[in-house]
Amino acid sequence: MISALKDIWTIFSIEVRRVFGDWTVLLIFFLAPILYPFIFCFIYHNENVENMPIAVVDEARSADSKRFIHKLDATPELTVAYRCSNLGEARRLMDGHEVRSIFYFPEDFSQRLAEKRTARVVVFSDMSSFYFYKAALTGGNAVLIDEMHTIELQRYKQAGLSDEEAQVQMQPVVMENTTLFNPTGGYGSFFLPCLMVLVMHQTLFLGICILIGDARENRKSLRLIPSHLRRASIHRVTFGRSLCYLLIYVPLCILDLWFIPRWFNLPQLGNLYTILIFCLPFLLATIFFAMTVGNLLVRQKISPMLCFVFFSLVLFILSGMVWPQESMPRLWYLFSYLFPSTPGVQGYIKIASMGAQLSEVRHEYMTLWIQAAVYFSASTLILSARLLLRRRRNIIVHSLRRQQQAVVQWQKKH
Repeated sequence: MISALKDIWTIFSIEVRRVFGDWTVLLIFFLAPILYPFIFCFIYHNENVENMPIAVVDEARSADSKRFIHKLDATPELTVAYRCSNLGEARRLMDGHEVRSIFYFPEDFSQRLAEKRTARVVVFSDMSSFYFYKAALTGGNAVLIDEMHTIELQRYKQAGLSDEEAQVQMQPVVMENTTLFNPTGGYGSFFLPCLMVLVMHQTLFLGICILIGDARENRKSLRLIPSHLRRASIHRVTFGRSLCYLLIYVPLCILDLWFIPRWFNLPQLGNLYTILIFCLPFLLATIFFAMTVGNLLVRQKISPMLCFVFFSLVLFILSGMVWPQESMPRLWYLFSYLFPSTPGVQGYIKIASMGAQLSEVRHEYMTLWIQAAVYFSASTLILSARLLLRRRRNIIVHSLRRQQQAVVQWQKKH
């Protein structure tokens, strides 16, 4: 046991010196996990647009359209800044970014309502930002629903029903809408928890692969491993290196997954202990996954950059945030579980945004431990195979050199 601890400490020390001796890895390990979450949290801190200026084109000029416009102006999302005579005037205002949306009431708006036909309200929105579209959609839908109730109530009264009877006919069951887990309905509260986990996953993966690529490019992979560990004790090399990365990223997990969400008032119902216990297999699985990919595929220091750029968007889609996992094709669903980010994102969102306990994320938690075990075994076996091939190649090269020397000496004698 003492010998094993000494070997792990030796490898740990070597890896720490490598990390702090490479500026690229230092930036990826320390600057990126801190800078990216802060930047995105600042960008999406104001999750909802309020009093967004809009232009209204009212060709109907009726009591119904005026009532609709008055309600639009009363919503917290919208402000009727301009009343235009035609769409051309309103479009010039939108082109100049003086308004972000246009509400157009056709000339037959009230006539269609009087004839009990579907009336149309056309909305044009500035799509340069998702927030502008969301504000127009939210405010417009709120007024539309209220107007539908108003029109329906008027028609029941015209049919001879009292106010109470009309209310019962219009809404026989009273419904209360309570938003769970994302009370503001903001894009940041939905998007940022997933981003936090992906930043941890991608920076850790990229940093480890760069270290492996640098060692292979400079032909020093063998020299970084003490000679007595190159055979049966190769698993101690994996343990020692993983311990270095783990100790670096545990404080970053506390910062990114617990402190920053609280600072920016993102949904954070999980406690620190549960988050740390869940992050342990997530970090180990990510470390061993990076070692497996690095030992198997990476041969140059620059190669992981391409993987980082290509897989970041893919992992975001496969995490289940863009498209529900239940609706994914079976092949893509199974493929997503090759990456620790998938159960990591799913489990962390349940803990942080929904207040789940560790027992309630058992599936994701056990999946991460299984991934850690599989990738630990794979990375150790691949490293052992590489060392074995390197030894055999060195033996062959040494044998050929001895033969060449023997031939040279024979030629000199004869």
